[in-house]
Amino acid sequence: MKSRREFLTSIAMLSAGSTFASSAFSFNLNKKKLKVALVGTGARGTTFWGKRLIDTYSDILEFVGLSDINPGRLEFAKNYMKAKCPTYVDFDKMMVETKPDLLIVTTKDSTHHQFIIKGLDFGCDVLTEKPLTTDERKCQDILDAERRNKKNLIVGFNYRWNPYVTKVKELLQNNEIGQITSVDFHWYLNNYHGASYFRRWHGLRQSSGTLLVHKATHHFDLLNWWIDSDPMEVFAYGDLEHYGSKGPFRGKNCRNCHFTEECKYYWDITKDSFSKKMYADHEEHDGYIRDNCLFREEINIYDKMSAQIKYANNVVLNYSLNTYSPYEGWKVSITGHNGKIEAWLDVPWFSKSKFSQDDLHKMEMSQDEMPQDTQALILHKNWQDYNTIFVPFDRSGHGGGDGRLQDKIFRNPLNPDPYKHAAGSRDGAMAALIGIAARNSIETGVPVKIGSLTDLQPRAKRM
Repeated sequence: MKSRREFLTSIAMLSAGSTFASSAFSFNLNKKKLKVALVGTGARGTTFWGKRLIDTYSDILEFVGLSDINPGRLEFAKNYMKAKCPTYVDFDKMMVETKPDLLIVTTKDSTHHQFIIKGLDFGCDVLTEKPLTTDERKCQDILDAERRNKKNLIVGFNYRWNPYVTKVKELLQNNEIGQITSVDFHWYLNNYHGASYFRRWHGLRQSSGTLLVHKATHHFDLLNWWIDSDPMEVFAYGDLEHYGSKGPFRGKNCRNCHFTEECKYYWDITKDSFSKKMYADHEEHDGYIRDNCLFREEINIYDKMSAQIKYANNVVLNYSLNTYSPYEGWKVSITGHNGKIEAWLDVPWFSKSKFSQDDLHKMEMSQDEMPQDTQALILHKNWQDYNTIFVPFDRSGHGGGDGRLQDKIFRNPLNPDPYKHAAGSRDGAMAALIGIAARNSIETGVPVKIGSLTDLQPRAKRM
């Protein structure tokens, strides 16, 4: 069994990107297990940060409380996780009664700041799902709370831990292409995964901050990590042209729609046992509809987005995100003074994947063992022929990133981390602030300087 002192070391290491990184913790080192509380028992909280922790790390941690505004979903989550702890609709009561060492925040994006700040103020360390938050004011409030409490905040950037993207980081860190000068990065959400955001609360910018914050935070953190610098200025375009009011027809929701035969996006939640039991069976408690019409009028996020980001080290990044592609995948081209790296995942004519587009997303989100694979990337040095490098690839849990992240936090905190996978509040803020700046730029039509949003000032070299 790992000692609790090792847990403290883990959090200190994982919060290296925090605005405040403390080596003094208030945990009682005589206790055998880490006391964990979770707020937000939706799918991500219940599965990845809930059931998987219980199944994998029960020898070294224990859940002492679960909290959610929906009592029905809360009880389903407790049973699904096989947790033995009390449940709370009242978050403050949970914190007072259970006194957790670590709070995990997996609520709606727009409420992350409330629970992160309260958790820090209650005197515990906090781990939050991405994005850190949805606007610059909330971001500053989080940074201030971390500083005044001298506690640490971990951001669950799992995609960094994917072996494929780690190989790209390795090549860059080894200076294989020299100093980076420009990057082109394009992410494509397919008609299964992309559409799902518009059914959910994510389709409302007041809840998600738009997909430039909710989804693209994943991508911006990966790019910040690869480029090894902070963003300095952002200019962006975005529009809603496919979903929402642009749709050809609309209904109340998929279960209550007259266009099920015509709509290619029709989804029957009653045939998805997990979603039905978690969401549809408990709508009366909070009114949340999981299978909303993705052509409903109130959708106010973008479904196509592009941004140009200037970094403090003079790298220029061209970024795009599309939400109605026939395939799900991404492509990146990283140019340096001495060569270029070309990488991609799940582009059909490159990868020759045998999996359906629906199955690809299910495997990515699954925590079960999935088929192992290899994926190619290209290293092309100037004046030389290109070299194809094949990288081992795991189909489950965001390309194998999920399990590696959790193992580092909970099982092997003292293992070396030569590529600096660990992410703290500064990493979380810089990734979210790109999306926030991009949204602000779209709304104002002018470039937005990152340093104008909070008191964090961009660094040419990440610490």
